[in-house]
Amino acid sequence: MRLTRGVLLVAFFCAFCFQSVMAQYTFEKITFLSRGAGVVGNLLVPNTEGRKPAVVIIGPVAYVREQSPIQYATRMAKAGYVTLIFDPRYHGESPGEPRRWESRQAKVEDLRAAVDYLAAHASVDAGRIYGLGVCQGVNWMIEATSQDARIRRLAIVAGHYLMPETARMYLGSPQEVDRRLTRAKTAKVHYEQTGQVDYIPIAGDGDPNALLLNKPIYEWYIRWADRGPFWNFHGQWENRITAMSEADIWGYRVDQTVQNLHTPTMMIHADHAASGPNIPKKLFEAIPALDKKLVWLGDQVQFQFYEYPLAIDRVSEQVAGWFNH
Repeated sequence: MRLTRGVLLVAFFCAFCFQSVMAQYTFEKITFLSRGAGVVGNLLVPNTEGRKPAVVIIGPVAYVREQSPIQYATRMAKAGYVTLIFDPRYHGESPGEPRRWESRQAKVEDLRAAVDYLAAHASVDAGRIYGLGVCQGVNWMIEATSQDARIRRLAIVAGHYLMPETARMYLGSPQEVDRRLTRAKTAKVHYEQTGQVDYIPIAGDGDPNALLLNKPIYEWYIRWADRGPFWNFHGQWENRITAMSEADIWGYRVDQTVQNLHTPTMMIHADHAASGPNIPKKLFEAIPALDKKLVWLGDQVQFQFYEYPLAIDRVSEQVAGWFNH
C-alpha cells in the first residue's frame, strides 16, 4: 500500500515531536535491590547539568508502573526531577511469591530501597529526595516517609486513605469489614499451611468477592487486563489479588501513622476523589508537620487523577512547586 505525501509528513512530524519530548530526559529500565530481590522500575533523568532533585512515585492498589505512575513521572522529569517508578515486589515485572500480594511491609521496604538507589545515583542530589503517593499508595508513602528522614518533602494525591471509616464506606457495613478481614486471615493460614493461594478480583462487575465493588472502578481497571501486541504498554497488570491482601488494606490505620508524620507534606484532593471530602480533611488536620499545605481541586473524580492530562498537569505543577519550596 502506497503512503501519500500527507501521511509521510504527519509521520515525520509525530516522530519529530516524540524526539523533542525525549530530548528533555532519558528513559531507562533499571533494577534495584529490596530485601535481596531485584525490583524492576524505570528511571527518568532530565538532560540538564549537575546533580538534580529526585522523586520516587508509588501508585494505587495492586498497580503496575505503566498506570498512573508513568503519567506523573514524565511530567516530573520535564520539571527537572530525576524520577523513579517501579513495580513493587509480587507485582508486574518484579519478583516475589505469591503473585499479586499486597504487602504493606514489602511496599514500605521497596520505597526505602528506592531511596537508597536514588541517593547513590550520580545524577541525584541526595539532599533533595522527595516522595509522591497516588491513591492507595499514599498510605505506604506516608509510612515510609515517617521512617526515613532522607525523604525531605512529601506529596499525597487523591488518597484512598485506609482506616476503619474508609473501609465501612467502601464495603457498606462494619459487619462486611469484619467478614473481609476474617476471610483474609483464613486465606493467609491456608497459604502458610498448604502453599496454595486464594485469589479474588481487584475490581468486579457484580462480583461480591471483589476487592472493589463499584462499577466505574471496574470499567476503568478492566482495560488494563488486555493483552496482545497492541497493548504491550499496559504492562503486566492482572485483575486479581491474593485474598489475604485484604488484611493489609481494610485493616490498616493510616490515621495512626500520620501521627508520626513530621515531614513537610502537601495533600491534594477533590470532592469526588477516593475517600470522599471529609476523611482527607480530618487526616490533614491530624498531621503534626509544621509545614503542610492542603490543595483542593473542586469536584474532580478519582480517575482524572490517573489519566486526565489537564488534571495531572495541574497536580504535577503543584507538586513540583512544593518540592522546590
